[in-house]
Amino acid sequence: MVKRQRSVQVRQRDQALLPRVQQLKADHPAWGYRRIWAYLKYREGLLVNKKRVYRLMREHRLLAHQTRRLRASRTPLRPKPHSDRPDELWGIDMTKILVASWGWMYLHVVLDWGSKKIVGYELSRQSKTGDWLQSLQRAVNRQFPHGLRESGKLRLVSDNGCQPTSVRFMQECRALGVEQIFTSYDNPKGNADTERVIRTLKEDLIWPREWLAVEELEQALARWVDEYNKDYPHSAIGYQTSQPFEASFQPQPSTQWTPQFTT
Repeated sequence: MVKRQRSVQVRQRDQALLPRVQQLKADHPAWGYRRIWAYLKYREGLLVNKKRVYRLMREHRLLAHQTRRLRASRTPLRPKPHSDRPDELWGIDMTKILVASWGWMYLHVVLDWGSKKIVGYELSRQSKTGDWLQSLQRAVNRQFPHGLRESGKLRLVSDNGCQPTSVRFMQECRALGVEQIFTSYDNPKGNADTERVIRTLKEDLIWPREWLAVEELEQALARWVDEYNKDYPHSAIGYQTSQPFEASFQPQPSTQWTPQFTT
């Protein structure tokens, strides 16, 4: 079977698009062709076909190879909670990062499952209940500056670790007006949204570099979280970024003119 030759116009469009695809892949090594296509289309406004992005990445060896031998097997489990609105359902989890001059640093992340926004985080030298609470309190203060009880009901998903199940953590959640939801045992999907953003952070920021100082990590982490909330397209919310999606649920100021009477 003779392979059809591409036209001159197609080759020219491919040559114009390829450097940008290669740059995005270099900046985000874990991105697949769908994420790169979504970024080009929804963030940069390029009218590009998903199949073209896939073909270019395949031809230039920019795709990851599947290893089905290492694929995990899953058993049916109860479905996880779901939210399609901001500030209804959050998740909290922790990971650790090696810093050469110190040792292990612990990163605690609070994610809004509705908007996919990182609403709070805490980087600390330990992972005690107070460190988990610090990330949660920062998130509440940021998202609910006038208080949580006056703004509605908030649920928080976590695993069954010793910190979120501690007496102090549970008491603080009750005082804040946060309803806790614990994942079932041996259920890796129970807190999947939060674990997935931690994996994205590791693939994008942590693993490609060696961290020599805590201050370096803190600065890079702050930049990454800010860019993630502003610039990362999420397929679950129609390839929008978190901040515009969140803003679409905020009440708009009234434009109706109100007459002013003077006596």
